[in-house]
Amino acid sequence: MRLNIAGLMRSALPLAALLLLAACPNTTSYTIGGTVTGLASSPGPLSTPLILQNNGGDNLTISAIGAFTFATAVTSTSTTSATYNVTIRTQPFPQTCTVTGGRGIASSNVTSVVVSCSSSSTSAYVVNASNNNVSQYTMGANGALNTSAASSVATGATPYSIAVVPSGLYAYVANNFNGVGGNTVSEYTISAGVLKSNTPTANPTGTIAAGTNPVSVTIDPTGSYVYVVNAGSNDISQYTIGTLSSLTPGALTAIGTTKVMPGTTPYSIAVDPSGKYVYVANFGDGTVSQYTIGAPSSLTPGVLTPMSPPTVLAGTNPVSITVDPLGPYVYVANYGDGTITEYTINAGALTLPATLPAPVSGNNNPISVTVAPSGSYVYVANYSSGASAGTVSEYSIGTGGALATIGTVGTGKNPSSVTVDPSGQYAYVANLGDGTVSQYTISSGVLSATAATVTVGGQPISVITAR
Repeated sequence: MRLNIAGLMRSALPLAALLLLAACPNTTSYTIGGTVTGLASSPGPLSTPLILQNNGGDNLTISAIGAFTFATAVTSTSTTSATYNVTIRTQPFPQTCTVTGGRGIASSNVTSVVVSCSSSSTSAYVVNASNNNVSQYTMGANGALNTSAASSVATGATPYSIAVVPSGLYAYVANNFNGVGGNTVSEYTISAGVLKSNTPTANPTGTIAAGTNPVSVTIDPTGSYVYVVNAGSNDISQYTIGTLSSLTPGALTAIGTTKVMPGTTPYSIAVDPSGKYVYVANFGDGTVSQYTIGAPSSLTPGVLTPMSPPTVLAGTNPVSITVDPLGPYVYVANYGDGTITEYTINAGALTLPATLPAPVSGNNNPISVTVAPSGSYVYVANYSSGASAGTVSEYSIGTGGALATIGTVGTGKNPSSVTVDPSGQYAYVANLGDGTVSQYTISSGVLSATAATVTVGGQPISVITAR
């Protein structure tokens, strides 16, 4: 009998092809892009470029209005989706840009992302713990707070901290008091820098319940989620933010049915610039908890999931945590032992290289730490309990995130919060002990108190700036 070898080979080829296809999942790639509007063609000598990111990377610098497309396509297979998440890595000072339609799952090339830019002024917000309000100021051309236009808006009982969404449309305040008017988050809309209580049907009082003694509030870089740490109940409240297209824009809705439990007495919370990770400083047990944020395509978008390991060591009584906006570094101020702990971020997890002792005599009780928008400098407010005045320590960021001392500058009594404006030219310190805000210009990382101190009263405990 003669075998028909050629026929057998022809019949085997389709089967081989099917087996090959089954072994290699079908991969489809899609480009992600959209349009930029309103970007100034001549922003000026102090400007910074507009830099976009997709999925926490693939940086794209934009220099003019018009269409854009990221260099790296997103892919889908039989087991994964082509998720995209367009965010702003660097704002084009002195303008502010917002992203619309920046996240989703691609099923074709995406061209619908809109980045809208506009010129706007910078505002400063000072949280006053004993007055139960937030003082509001516009910033002048030299960085001085415009006290003639000062106004205030009511909060809940004993407000502790405030956060503003990247778009500048909404703000949220954590109210610390464990009783009537406290254990809540106040919600606001913002128009021309002015806060107004947000009272949609979902939250007619303009507040939403938190845990016990909420102390710190933060917002992810997409403006989708709000996280609040509750020092009294040792947990984290998680919320989604109502979108402009929803029935309750800006209103918070609690997410997750299981409480997220960090370490003992969580006191400060921060989100990394990619919007993928959250870090919590635990005052009571000297640790930092670390979490991943549920992706938009997951079953639990925005919900925090502990990493492995769930915590890393800090110093004694870590009270403030901040993430470098441009580099993979995290810094924690340790109130109890006067140190700053430095970390690098590796795939979200923190690596502990060393602890930097406070190098200048008299820098007692570091209570607030922030990184300049340039990612070049770190500032630490030293509460100096019992002293007539406090200080701010100035550092430059070196190789691997290591801090090098620049010097110190004096503040008012018991400084409790330090912040740098979006341009990186000015700094402000809230002084809890004497009810003032100190104002500084920044040159090569050095703070100079060239503007008069502003009196706000009411135990100012937190200060931020936003555009």
